[in-house]
Order: sequence, then C-alpha cells, then structure tokens
Amino acid sequence: MKPARFEYFPARSVEEACDLLGRYGGEASVLAGGQSLGPLLNLRLATPRALVDINGVRELGFIRADDEAIEVGALTRQRSLECDPVVARACPLVAEALPFIGHATIRNRGTVGGSLAHADPAAELPAVVTALEAELEIVGAGGTRTCSPHELFVMPLTTTLAHDELLVGLRLPAVGPRTGHAWLELARRHGDFALVGVACVLALDARGFATAARLVYAGVGPTPYDARAAAGLLEGVEPGPEVFAAAAEVASRECDPHSDLHASAEYRRRLVRVLTARALARAVERARGGVHSA
Repeated sequence: MKPARFEYFPARSVEEACDLLGRYGGEASVLAGGQSLGPLLNLRLATPRALVDINGVRELGFIRADDEAIEVGALTRQRSLECDPVVARACPLVAEALPFIGHATIRNRGTVGGSLAHADPAAELPAVVTALEAELEIVGAGGTRTCSPHELFVMPLTTTLAHDELLVGLRLPAVGPRTGHAWLELARRHGDFALVGVACVLALDARGFATAARLVYAGVGPTPYDARAAAGLLEGVEPGPEVFAAAAEVASRECDPHSDLHASAEYRRRLVRVLTARALARAVERARGGVHSA
C-alpha cells in the first residue's frame, strides 16, 4: 500500500518544528528515522495531515559525556550510540541492549528519540532508559521541561508529549563503582521484537551486599514494567541464587503480559522468571569483577 496524502515540511530548528506541530493541532507526525513511522504510513495505520521532518535539525544529533552522565540528542542514530566507546564505558547497559534493535541497517537510520517517542512497550530503549532512570528533555510552545520515563510513557504507542512538543534529548547517569548490568531478551528471530526483555542494574557495596537494584521489562505490559517490589528483595542482602529466584517469582507474579499469536501470557510469565534469574546472576558477576562489557 501507499501512504495517504500528507503535507511535508522540512524543519530547520526545534522552534520551527514545534511551531509546525502546533499549527496542525495533533494532526502532524514527526519524521526522524522513519523506521516505525514508515510502515505505519504505508499500511495507513497512521494518516497524518502533515509530516514534520526534523532530520535537518542538526543540533539534535549529538553524544556528550562528562564524569556523571552521557547526554544524547534525540536525532542521534541508534547505531552511533551502539558503537560509541564512551557510551560503552559509562552506560554499558545501553551498548548491550542496542544490538537487539532490529538489524544494523535499521539502527543506521533509527533514532534514539524516535524510539522513545514511539513508545512501543516491546522495544528495548524504553525499558533501558527506565532502568537507568534517565532524564528526558522536552521542548514545546510552553518552554522546556524535564521528565522521567515513568512520566513519559502512558500506554502502548502513547506518551505525555503534547501535540506541539518535541523530545529533544536525554541524560543517562554514568555507572558507579561495583555496578553490574545485564540485558537479556528472547525473540522468535534475531531482530524481531522481544517476547520478553529485561534490563537489570545492580550495585554492590564493599562487602558484596546489594545497595540498589533495578529490574525493568519489555513486552509484559502496556509500558515498560518496572518491577520495584522484585528489585527491592535484593537490596541490603548478599545476592545469590535463592534471592534471585525469589525476585524472579515476584516479578513474574506481578507483571501483566498479554497473549497473542507469538506467545501466551503464561509463557511470557515463565520467561520473566527465567530471564530475571539469569540477568541478576550476570549483573552480580560483572559488579564483583568490575566488568562492564557484554
């Protein structure tokens, strides 16, 4: 199929893009990488009156680092983030998860901001930025605001972005000492959306006891599932197989997966149990050994 007719506007600045979005009052779509929007247009699942192309807004394509965080522009290509050595050192969870997004040709065009604004609950990046407690920067006619991933994602393919707002970047905290990570997922084929994916971050103190833990899942709810109760079981204890199993059971019990042609809800719950235990074991091993690479 071919897309329905639309007007096309190449924006040259954030201000121009927001003005165009506001002018169409919710009937315009942002074109960044186009890896999600393109198929929706061709299938006529999306029929906007206008497309606002932000590929000319060059100031949104950047990766900047300091001792505390990595700042990423919304127009940064996923492949650029995946291959950046500074990102691999400072935010290894990001570098580990990115190769699971589609294929390299898709990541060459797909953008970081586009994936987040698309808000597919089965996608990797929404779960990863939730686990890392990223700060998201949004610009609109009313000015600039910062929000958390929890405040951005509402339901599948739906965010709190107003019709005249644009996600322009994010700030990812750098990992601290004795912090381990893991991204694990199961998909029918490499490059497919995950049936279940899990982002795990775990920090240890000098004694080897967990001081903080995060477990966030893709594919088991309408938004990234932040299993705070399960992660809380690890805090203040020395991590090991028994507590891994307990956390996995809680995460599996409290998630809200759906059944579809690819997997039943019960199968997804089982995957949560299995992947959680494996991810925690990998994260602890890395935290103890100081290993941040995949």
